[in-house]
Amino acid sequence: MNIQQLYEFCLSKNGVTEHFPFDEDTLVFKVGGKMFCLTSLKNWEKGTPSLNLKCNPERALELRANYEAVKPGYHMSKVHWNTVTFNSDVTNKLMIELINHSYELVYGSLTKKARMEMEKS
Repeated sequence: MNIQQLYEFCLSKNGVTEHFPFDEDTLVFKVGGKMFCLTSLKNWEKGTPSLNLKCNPERALELRANYEAVKPGYHMSKVHWNTVTFNSDVTNKLMIELINHSYELVYGSLTKKARMEMEKS
């Protein structure tokens, strides 16, 4: 997966918007105004891309134990966020699964009203 594929994949999801709330380097994807995926554009340019993704706490611990590429979330809650490095022992298939998991956790936390409004648009 390259940055363009990540960008298109995330924006193809219902209600997703892109932002740069912290600086011009950190691309953030949000659903319903809540973050589910963050990445550094500079790290993509350097060839060391990674994503910060929300994760179920139990699954986060399991992933960290089983994959070298999965670490506690950088500058995020270590309980609910992982930093997942590309080009390591996490396959593209698993990376897509983890992006989907993050999106679903955040989307599922939105109010029913917010989800219904997104589904209309």
